[in-house]
Amino acid sequence: MKKSILYPICFSLILLGFGLQKGFAQTYSLKNSESSMTVAGTSNLHDWECEVEDMSGKLAISQEGGVLTALNKLELQIVAESLSSGKNGMDKNTYKALNTKKYKAITYSLKSVGSLEQISANTYSIKTTGSLTISGVTKTVSIPFEVHVLADQIVLSGAYKMQMSTYKIDPPTALFGTITTGDELHITFKTTFINQSL
Repeated sequence: MKKSILYPICFSLILLGFGLQKGFAQTYSLKNSESSMTVAGTSNLHDWECEVEDMSGKLAISQEGGVLTALNKLELQIVAESLSSGKNGMDKNTYKALNTKKYKAITYSLKSVGSLEQISANTYSIKTTGSLTISGVTKTVSIPFEVHVLADQIVLSGAYKMQMSTYKIDPPTALFGTITTGDELHITFKTTFINQSL
């Protein structure tokens, strides 16, 4: 009698084990010290750029047979006053334009994945749609990512162009308005996410 009960239980556990191996989800956290993001722009005097010094985030994926099958979650948060050009005056003007006293963070949240294509053994090209919030203004954005999947981490990289005016930001000025910045920004990033289960 006991054997007749144990057999279906064991069989179910074996099937469950195969199911877990076939497809599973994993969650990762952004490692700030191994990540970089640059915001570059122009002015009537010279080009300029800022580095993001403090950001955090979460990422969740699904894999099947060692192959990435889905990007389920991607959230990024940037401390607005961690944007640094190395020039105190320029940084103050940037923070003023972003109204960082009221809006402390710049955030991104994934809404949907348009396509996911494997381009090499561990590298994938993903086209996404997400919500980007800057200075309290949220817009839907389309950003392509390159995703490199390693045993214990994921490297997410890409580039994105945007206009400050889209987020109701007046481009920063300096020296009583004699130096003016352009509206367009070019953002490049390479972010590392560490597997939380390790």
